[in-house]
Amino acid sequence: MKIDRAGYPFIAGALVPAAGLAAARRYGWSAGFAILGGFLTYFFRDPERTIPGDANLVVAPADGRVMIAGPSEGRSAPPGAWQQVTIFLSPMDVHINRSPVSGRVTRIDYRPGSFLPAYDEGANDNELNEVWVDHDGRAVVFRQVVGILARRIVCRIAEGQQLSRGERIGLMKFGSRMDVFLPTDAQLRVSVGQRVVGGESVLATLEPAGAR
Repeated sequence: MKIDRAGYPFIAGALVPAAGLAAARRYGWSAGFAILGGFLTYFFRDPERTIPGDANLVVAPADGRVMIAGPSEGRSAPPGAWQQVTIFLSPMDVHINRSPVSGRVTRIDYRPGSFLPAYDEGANDNELNEVWVDHDGRAVVFRQVVGILARRIVCRIAEGQQLSRGERIGLMKFGSRMDVFLPTDAQLRVSVGQRVVGGESVLATLEPAGAR
């Protein structure tokens, strides 16, 4: 399984001391660092995913548990009316983030903020990265939102870039959440509490602008 390059410094930071301590016969300490290195390798794993072929499907942007599925709350949502799906990622989930739809990136807004637990209501004020995508003439917005452990957002896309549905767009480190905002006529296909798999699980069906 592939490991994301963002994890290399963290993994090396654990395994190099483990090797040095083993060479010095400090096996107890070495084992601790080796276990940490194993966890970090697991955390930064980047498995391949099978993306659904139907162009009208919206896929999960990350692995995790659905926290919100329904009309968005006005205060925390982008301007306008939306259907919202929010996914909480625990430290054990794959943290690679993917685009929920295909289309052209029209805007990327980074907003500094706090670092409250991602499942908390106050997490709406956390540090986040907001991406707007023109999907067949329809606006779709998704957010990378950090949590109490995640202190850095990695975003590897740029404005004007054309995305494929399920394409890797970055990651967040050590626990976080993702929000997806869809037009109000999107037909949601997930419910609160459901587990989803990034790039594979279907969140909603969304028809292009000309089909409405």
